[in-house]
This record gives sequence, structure tokens and C-alpha cells, in this order.
Amino acid sequence: MESAATVQPVRITDDNFEQEVLYSRVPVLVDFWAEWCGPCQALAPTIEKLAADYDGKVKIGKLDIDANQYTALNYGVKSIPTVVLFQDGHPLGQIVGVQPQKAYESVLDQVVE
Repeated sequence: MESAATVQPVRITDDNFEQEVLYSRVPVLVDFWAEWCGPCQALAPTIEKLAADYDGKVKIGKLDIDANQYTALNYGVKSIPTVVLFQDGHPLGQIVGVQPQKAYESVLDQVVE
């Protein structure tokens, strides 16, 4: 059995976005980020913690906007980090910039029963 500490965010790409996010049976939180983005690096530990805390309830993914520009443009991501919550193939809301972990939890708790 996998321990919570080993749960990592799913790598989301232009190629797997439809399958991993739009057709997901569970809500998906996507972190739009880039390697060169300092605030994105600061947010990474929070995203990893959410992946462990919500394992089995919400899929947590990361999409590198430099390597996957189509999806970022398609969803109007203009600044990073931007975190978007999807459910049933539709974006429910987004958080732009780095926020405290509680801000992400409050969004996730709305879709977790």
C-alpha cells in the first residue's frame, strides 16, 4: 500500500488533459506552473501536500505551461501560478497567485463529500 507521503500530483499535458481532467470521475485540481516561476516553486509543497491529503477524493495535477501552451491558452491562464478546479469536465473556479493552504482546501472541500 502506498503511503500518503509518496502520493505525487499527476503530470498533466496537452496530450492527456482530456483523459486526466475532462473525463475524470473525480474532481481535478490543476496547477498551471512553469519551472522558472518563483511563486510556482513556492506553491509546489502545498500542491504536493494536497495530493496526499485528498488522495482518492480529488485528483491533483500539475501542467507545465511552457511545454503545454495549448491547454493554458485554452483556459485563459494569463499569469502563474493559476490553480483551476474542474468537475465533470468544467472549470468551477480558479485561484491566481500563491495562497495559504487553507484557501485551496476550502475550494476542494466544496466538491468533496
